[in-house]
Amino acid sequence: MNSSGPDRRAREAQRREPRAATAARTPKAGQSGGPFSSEDPQRMISTGPSRAKPRRDEAEENFTAVHDPEGVRLQKVLAQAGVASRRVCEALISEGRVAVDGKVIIEPGIRVRPEDVTIHVDGVRIQLSVEHQYVMFNKPTGVVTTMSDPHGRPCINDYLTEEMQAARLFHVGRLDAETEGLLLLTNDGELANKLTHPSYEVPKTYVVEVAGPVYKEVGKKLRAGIELEDGPIAVDDYRQLGSDGRRTMIQVTLHSGRNRIVRRIFDHVGHPVLRLVRTALGEITIGNQQQGTVRPLGRLELGHLLELTSRDATGSDASGSGADTSGSDSSSSDSSGSQAGESGGSDADTPDTGDGPR
Repeated sequence: MNSSGPDRRAREAQRREPRAATAARTPKAGQSGGPFSSEDPQRMISTGPSRAKPRRDEAEENFTAVHDPEGVRLQKVLAQAGVASRRVCEALISEGRVAVDGKVIIEPGIRVRPEDVTIHVDGVRIQLSVEHQYVMFNKPTGVVTTMSDPHGRPCINDYLTEEMQAARLFHVGRLDAETEGLLLLTNDGELANKLTHPSYEVPKTYVVEVAGPVYKEVGKKLRAGIELEDGPIAVDDYRQLGSDGRRTMIQVTLHSGRNRIVRRIFDHVGHPVLRLVRTALGEITIGNQQQGTVRPLGRLELGHLLELTSRDATGSDASGSGADTSGSDSSSSDSSGSQAGESGGSDADTPDTGDGPR
């Protein structure tokens, strides 16, 4: 008796499955399938279009410009950086998706010195150091921004794995105990210092809860700029997320690192902050990550941070302030503040008050 119906379709699907599993050896630019996502969702390479392959004469010029006979094969460098397996990296190079110092390379045999070059895959910069770690912490309210606390209060180390603690991570900037949200942790002192230095104008986004309704004039005023006791300040972006008449949710983005700046600007316009949550640093967002959890940054996220800090610094904060090291109150002082990267500026939201209701 011939089988038909659901049983036959199920067997056909099983026969097709092995072919489907091996059909694509490398992902297309922007594709979430392929080896990267199957091995680790954070290892997807690109969200943008792939580069056009260079002409043969241009490819030869690019090869000559960056090839170092004493260096390491490019596909090995990429594999050691965790991009993908060496075979997949060879395919990425052959497809013209890898650039070394801005020059597209299509010859897998090229050799480079990782410490001397900048490498992009599908336009995303790759961190070549395997020693540095980059972690995102969604800080709950009540946790002090310190790796250890002599008073026994909840601190960052309480949420880290033993492996992360052994890596001697430190926090990039600070959030007050009553402020929630995104906090980066790393052992990369150079990147940490750049992210907290005002000359790089790294944008930070917050969701602010205030009492009562807020009129449109408030947003116009904050965009145009206000005068505080330590100088002028303007937000980069302002949008009202919603209001029930009793409370209003507002999203603001600004790059200033001045002390308690978010709370102070809302105090100035007559809307004291009830709750403050940092949701983004540049293009890195907290998303749906649960409070009190930590996770490694994905390759795309790290690439965005590297690009953000690789451009020329502006030389000074737009608000006229220098590097701010006074961002935390004495209760959040970090006993490990002498570690590399913790001498950088504070984050924009260190408060002196705030009841932080949920």
